Amino acid sequence: MQTKISRRSFLKGGVAAACSVAATSVPAVAKTTEKGQQLATLIDVRKCVGCEACVEACQESNVAKFPQPQKPFPKMIPNRVPVEDWSDKKDVTHRLTPYNWLFIQHATVDINGEETELNIPRRCMHCSNPPCVKLCPWGAAKQMSNGTARIDSDICLGGSKCRQVCPWKIPQRQTGTGLYLDLLPSMAGNGVMYKCDRCYNRVAAGHAPACIDACPEGVQTIGPRNEIIAKANAIANEINGYIYGEQENGGTNTIYVSPVPFEELDNAIETGQGRPHLKAVSDQMADGNNLAAAMLIAPLAGVAAAVGKLYKNVKKTEGKEIN
Repeated sequence: MQTKISRRSFLKGGVAAACSVAATSVPAVAKTTEKGQQLATLIDVRKCVGCEACVEACQESNVAKFPQPQKPFPKMIPNRVPVEDWSDKKDVTHRLTPYNWLFIQHATVDINGEETELNIPRRCMHCSNPPCVKLCPWGAAKQMSNGTARIDSDICLGGSKCRQVCPWKIPQRQTGTGLYLDLLPSMAGNGVMYKCDRCYNRVAAGHAPACIDACPEGVQTIGPRNEIIAKANAIANEINGYIYGEQENGGTNTIYVSPVPFEELDNAIETGQGRPHLKAVSDQMADGNNLAAAMLIAPLAGVAAAVGKLYKNVKKTEGKEIN
């Protein structure tokens, strides 16, 4: 049996403690490993056969992280945030959803006069300097020391700022789950945002992400970013190919190599909601407005994240006491 905590009593007694925690914590900013290197993944699109073994492995490995929404959903006041419910469409694999963090895009292109199908695994780009992390007002998006950008579902309010500022609109929302149900069920973000977290728990245990382990064709390689960039350039030079992710959005930790220009691939793939593009992207965090916003948001996001964590801890503790 679970218990409801009074928002008024929680906020009255908890904000001061949360502020103290936030003051000693690291704000949501980009960090690197002790060796000064973030991990990057190289994806060689020539090798992908579109078997979706990576998609299945991703779902199986992360099923415990997937949302379990409560229905009926609270009505939003005002009715400005749309319901996004994928709980009855968990088997969808042709786009990104809260239950599908990796999918395969298909492109038919001409290579040396021959019609060829290329398959492109798509997921979070894990930017080196991610706007989703810098501009999340609740501190729910964070970057780990190895460069992985992840969303803490325990404190995300589903406001979708991460999706708005992501050049590829990667994060996806599930209504009816998360902290907003206890704090502001009719006025907050209407759910939680979900995306690839690069199997951070597997990586922390010394394993490769599930998609890499499951691939029978060796499509993906993970390693220090400088080594991955060097390998990508070596392949591109060998095949007279092209690289995506080395410079896009100031550099990402998902690097693609293709035998055809990415402009051509972008024209050949289906794009739209849950289906990211492959266009050139300038550095979003080099924009003066975003830089200023990040400076203002950072301390507030730290406090918000601490409040959210404290609330979740109190709720878990009281739930255990009642059980």
